[in-house]
Amino acid sequence: MLLAALIFATMAVCVKYASVHFCSAELVFYRGLISTLFMLALARGTGVRLATPVPAMHLWRSLMGVFALGSWFYAIAELPLATAMTLNYMSSVWIAAFLVGGSLVWGRGVQGALVLTVLVGFGGVVMVLRPTLETDQLFAGLVGLLSGVGTALAYLQVTELARAGEPEPRTVFYFAVGSLLVGAVALVFTGLSPWPGQAGWWLLPVGLLASLGQLCMTRAYSRGPTLLVANMQYAGIVFAAGYSLLLFGDRIPPMAWAGMAVIVASGIAATALRSRGAPSPDTTPPSQRT
Repeated sequence: MLLAALIFATMAVCVKYASVHFCSAELVFYRGLISTLFMLALARGTGVRLATPVPAMHLWRSLMGVFALGSWFYAIAELPLATAMTLNYMSSVWIAAFLVGGSLVWGRGVQGALVLTVLVGFGGVVMVLRPTLETDQLFAGLVGLLSGVGTALAYLQVTELARAGEPEPRTVFYFAVGSLLVGAVALVFTGLSPWPGQAGWWLLPVGLLASLGQLCMTRAYSRGPTLLVANMQYAGIVFAAGYSLLLFGDRIPPMAWAGMAVIVASGIAATALRSRGAPSPDTTPPSQRT
């Protein structure tokens, strides 16, 4: 999971550089194209069959994943890298919010500590987003927040796919295909940007790193202790913050730093509380990343 966090943060750097020349729809399309070719080669080399007995599960995972991916790419282009990464990592808190909402709808008991954790997490979001009000970036911040919702829904399904016995390469392959197809449809409306020459090479690491990160993350969640893995994912925020400061010279206000810390703490607490509560298998998903 630590390797996955580092890979995703590095991919985000490449996305930010590429976003100068390509829109989010193009980034999703090229990411899907490169990842699909990479996963086809990997599956052939490792002997993994790509035919699946659960296509509907892959379809839902791909739709939610692509929604999260496109939202996240847009946020990366418009916000400081560390801020975009933190909002995407709100997925742990969103999953806790889903559980609380489901309990209220079905008249089940609600764990007070979990409710408090969700509220604290959203308080952290307000702290992170507050500086964006001063720079006309509120819309991008809300889009970044939506990427966390999509990530949460996507990785609910990743857990179910692992329980269904789907191998990691197959799961990552169908997500790549989904990115390719949805990106292609989006390009009908957005069109293609002029090819920027050598800057177009940024697309290659975006696709390759996305596949490698997905493989590492999927394996971590399917084979490791969920609580430990879910908490180690937050190293990605640390990596992204380092890149944000060193490569882009982003100036992140103290209020935003404090909000990031609050979100990480609430995400860890939410994961721990869900584990202690021992909910049913269909509500114990992992918590992270597009």
